[in-house]
Amino acid sequence: MMKKIRFSCLAAVVPASVICLAGLLSCSQSGEYVSISGYAQGGTYVVKLNLEGEDGKVALPAGKIKEGIDSVLLCIDNSVSGYNKGSLLSRFNSGESVVPDAIFTDIYEKSYGYYEMTEGAVDVAAAPLFDIWGFGFTADSLPPAGKVKEVLASCGMDKLYPVMKPGPDGKVSPGALLREGTGTALPELNYNAVAQGYSCDLLASYLKSLGVKDMLIDVGGEIFCQGVNPGGNRWSVGVDKPVDGNNIPGKDLQGIIGIGPEPCGVVTSGNYRKYYIKDGRKYSHTIDPRTGYPVSHSLLSATVIAPDAAMADALATYCMVVGLEKAREFISSRQDIDGYLIYSDGDTLSVWHSDGVTVR
Repeated sequence: MMKKIRFSCLAAVVPASVICLAGLLSCSQSGEYVSISGYAQGGTYVVKLNLEGEDGKVALPAGKIKEGIDSVLLCIDNSVSGYNKGSLLSRFNSGESVVPDAIFTDIYEKSYGYYEMTEGAVDVAAAPLFDIWGFGFTADSLPPAGKVKEVLASCGMDKLYPVMKPGPDGKVSPGALLREGTGTALPELNYNAVAQGYSCDLLASYLKSLGVKDMLIDVGGEIFCQGVNPGGNRWSVGVDKPVDGNNIPGKDLQGIIGIGPEPCGVVTSGNYRKYYIKDGRKYSHTIDPRTGYPVSHSLLSATVIAPDAAMADALATYCMVVGLEKAREFISSRQDIDGYLIYSDGDTLSVWHSDGVTVR
């Protein structure tokens, strides 16, 4: 399907819990900004960029840039999409040995790093846990404790080696990735916790190769930005109020934060839109892969600003797994990330943010 390029000075409203509000003034203020949009990974993407690059004009016109963006996203889909039955990931999860591309090995090794960084709270080898609780919570399944224990025993990146090493035939075998002494069950890989942020980073690398210096990339609500908006100012991001029923992004904002001009990723994760209620109890879509059960705590929404969008994606998930106190402690201990946390305080919403967050 052909996808149209939309040229606009207005930043797009993204279809998730983060909303771009940048560049609401005339394009004549700074540079030659265009907005390119399309469909990817079950949702939409919007890329806003300045065609005046590092050394004059960027290398390609907007139409050609869109072709490049779609090509990058197609490569990601063919490599690590769990919904594409012909992807390398789907074939690998079915037990097939595959010849990995750079994306396949890179996202795995990054994810292993996030697993270690979060002490197992972000685990891309825990996909079956989400399945038994009702994938996406479209069905209100409530698995018995024995089933949770059984599935949990077959999950976990601790059962896998941290680096993919192809054999003499150039292929990576699922069995060869399994550590000795960890059993025979092969953990299933699922990159939902990092894939859209990772996609933003790959698109940013592509745009930088063309000489783009001012950009905001949004893939399904996960964001990467650098430089300034059309008004010559920092980009602005609005964070939705995490209350039940707030299903229209941007309709009811909790706050607006400034990001950039340094390169960074910004991702929000929350529990208030994806959950189900059974027997009077509310089950969130965030599963703690260390216990096998949905989390229950006061943290409703976590926005993380990190050096890249993949890390922001992983750490926003981490915050929602561990809850307010540990998330606040973790963010405060790091010089390279910032956070904006919204939590329930009795019947009211409260906000904590790190010192590096500028709230508007």
